Formats: sequence, structure tokens, C-alpha cells
Amino acid sequence: MRRSPVRWVAPVLLATAIPLATATPAAAEPEQTPVQRYVALGDSYAAGPLVPIPTGEPAGCLRSNQNYPSVVAQELGAGDFRDASCSGATTENVIGPQSVPLGKNPPQLDALARDTQLVTISIGGNDIGFGDIITECATRSPLQPTGSACKDHYTAGGTDQLAQQIDEAAPKVARVLAAIEERSPDARVLLVGYPVILPDEGPGCFPVVPFSPGDVDYLRGVEKALNAMLADRAAAAGVGFVDTYTPSIGHDVCQLPGTKWVEGLVPTAPAAPVHPNALGMKEIGGMVVDALADEPSRAAA
Repeated sequence: MRRSPVRWVAPVLLATAIPLATATPAAAEPEQTPVQRYVALGDSYAAGPLVPIPTGEPAGCLRSNQNYPSVVAQELGAGDFRDASCSGATTENVIGPQSVPLGKNPPQLDALARDTQLVTISIGGNDIGFGDIITECATRSPLQPTGSACKDHYTAGGTDQLAQQIDEAAPKVARVLAAIEERSPDARVLLVGYPVILPDEGPGCFPVVPFSPGDVDYLRGVEKALNAMLADRAAAAGVGFVDTYTPSIGHDVCQLPGTKWVEGLVPTAPAAPVHPNALGMKEIGGMVVDALADEPSRAAA
């Protein structure tokens, strides 16, 4: 579906046929200031690893010039755009430095200034061990294609380790949002959730994506719980949350090229495994721009 462009200046109200002498001037709606100073923070779901074309320093952050922050910057015409996102980043790497191949990414917060107008951030997945979860499940699940070996591993002993890790990540996300508020008190801040990875319903697509139906059901629940935690933290901090999961249903890793927005373990388009491709990044960028229409600036609040 084609999006209508966001208009930053309210339309002028047309005069009616009321005689000029008795007409009451219509109250003009307040104008919204176009975004010029935009900073993007976050992990690989913001950076866009292996989506052409790599850009920025250090090279090990694997930022793409087609990642969703670049899409947002282009659509908004942001003149001062700073992309500090970095693949593999945790909440600690937003606040502190991150060592990557070929260099070190400075604390992502260093890109912020008091006059920053817009901040987007995707964070939290690596705090719960996203990469390890994918590796662990891709190894265990095929051994029990009619069972739930991955779920059994993470829930052994009666404790759901991933649910616990989501709970433990919540105050870390809150700390990051508070730090953004301190650095850029007048900025619009949008915490961007994670898009659908596995199908929102059904058994998945084993063996193309080697997760058994039982593990697909478990892992989709983990992602929904992570997004719910992020939405809660955003609400508590008074910042916006962009739900990318719901609009991306039907564009999961099991779909055909051209429909999928997130690649599988064996990508069919240039992107890191189990990460958004260029189409997914374009769509997420559009969701962020659309969300801005309903997200007032703090300066005007």
C-alpha cells in the first residue's frame, strides 16, 4: 500500500462564503518544524549489515546506506544526519564504546547534542542474546523436528531463561532512554521494535528454516515478549514506540524473495542471516516516518 507523504506544515484553511465584514479568522494550526538534526542509534536491525552499500566508520559496524535510518533521513530531508548504529550493539554499547573488527565505535550517545531534533533507536535484541539464540536453536531444533528441542533447552529446570533475560533487559533499556533524554531533552525519540521474523501463525517452514513447529511457536512468543517489553519501556519513558511487528506480518523469513522483509539463515538477498533486507529496511523506514506524524516534539509538549 502506498503511503501518503507526511506533511510537516499544516494546510492553510480556506475562507468560506461568509461576508468578509463578519467573518471570524480561523485559528491557524501550529506548524511543525521540519527535522534537520537526526541521530540514529542501535544494533544491527538499525545498521543493516550486508545490505548494500556499506558506509561509515568503523567499517566493522556494517552500516548500510539503505538501512532504515538512511531511509528516514532521506524522506525527511534531514540535513544533519548522524548514524551511530552498530551491528552487535547492546544497551551497554549505546552508553559506552564497542570494539568491532577494524576499529572501535565510540559510545553512541556521543552523537547526540542538545539541539538534536529526532532520535531513533533499535536495541534490546543483543541484550537477550539474539545471535546465540539463533545458533543454539538452529543446532538443536533439527535433531527433534517433531519436538521442541530449543524450547526444552531454554526452559529446562522450570525457568524460562529467555523470559528472564527479557526482564533483565528492561531496566537497561530504560537507562538508555533516560540517557537520551538527558543529552537531547527536546528531541522526538522513537524506540523502534523488531519486525516479524518467523511466521505469526502456523508451523513455520522446516527444513528451509530449520526450526521445528514447537520451536517456531516458542520463538515467536519470545519475540512478542521482547517487543512488549520495549513498548512498555517506551511508554514509561514518555517516548514513542514504533510497532514494526504487526505491519510486517506476512513478510517473514518463510516467504518468497520479493515478499520477505527479513532473510532466513541462508539469505536470498543481500543481508545478514535473520536480518532485514533492503526491502524490509525501506518498509521500516516508512513506518518510522508515518509514526512521526503522531509523535509531537518535546519542545511543543
